[in-house]
Amino acid sequence: MNSPAIEIQGLIKRHAAFTLGPLDLTVPRGAIYGLIGPNGAGKTTIIDMIFGMGKNDAGQIRVLGLDHRTDAVALKRRAAYVSPDLNFQVWGGVGKAIRFVRGFFPDWDDAYCAALMTAFQLHHHDPIATLSFGAKTKLSLLLALARRPAVLILDEPTTGLDAISKQQVFSELLKAVEDGERTVLISSHGLSDIERFADHIGLIKNGRMLLEGRTDEIVDRFRLVEFFLASGATLENPLPAGLTLLRGCENRWLALLDQHSAAQPWLETRGAQNLTFTRLTLEDLFVALVKETEAA
Repeated sequence: MNSPAIEIQGLIKRHAAFTLGPLDLTVPRGAIYGLIGPNGAGKTTIIDMIFGMGKNDAGQIRVLGLDHRTDAVALKRRAAYVSPDLNFQVWGGVGKAIRFVRGFFPDWDDAYCAALMTAFQLHHHDPIATLSFGAKTKLSLLLALARRPAVLILDEPTTGLDAISKQQVFSELLKAVEDGERTVLISSHGLSDIERFADHIGLIKNGRMLLEGRTDEIVDRFRLVEFFLASGATLENPLPAGLTLLRGCENRWLALLDQHSAAQPWLETRGAQNLTFTRLTLEDLFVALVKETEAA
């Protein structure tokens, strides 16, 4: 069995007002992995740590079997990073930026670069300063993909992109991993995009991992459940693991239920009746879980 593309074990990074971890995270090879969480959850800190920006207080990060600190040079040759914050304007034009970056990577694929330019509607003579925000993001993605990196890490890659541009970007990402040899990690607030295109997800809150696994399995694991309480019945605390009460009015309640838990029989033995289950989207699940942890 292939080792994971990215493996984080027991990671801790302490800041003055925030502590990341202890955190474990596993990105399988050949996957598109969506790293999701509310603002301030620690997503950017994780990415920074992967690329050696800051020293971890505990734990280990390995990318393709390489240690993020002792093997930093080799890691950065095989992993690429894309963010809307990257600025290539200093090179003036698109063609000059491509020629500059190309010189650092022997595996640069000229034919693939040309195909990406066509797909992203970029031209060698385009002044970078006049590109739209979305076009600049596409240029950043082109400069990363044309290297043919084994691991591609993207921080909010669809910021500023319209629906058509998002489709183009994710189409290219799907092509990039179709041979099973390349891996993509996306940190994003675009939960509908993540649900459609990422086959694995990790949900973090307050520096901790809440859920991690295959996207379809995680979304299918939870249900919204509406139920009525029999006259005189109550739901005493503590509630069982896997049950989150979202709202209630008299004897009518709505809750989030983990189908892998013992929450349903617990409800039924305490007078819950007429249980109705509804499937959730990833966004529905995200909101319910984050609200639950905030209320805990």
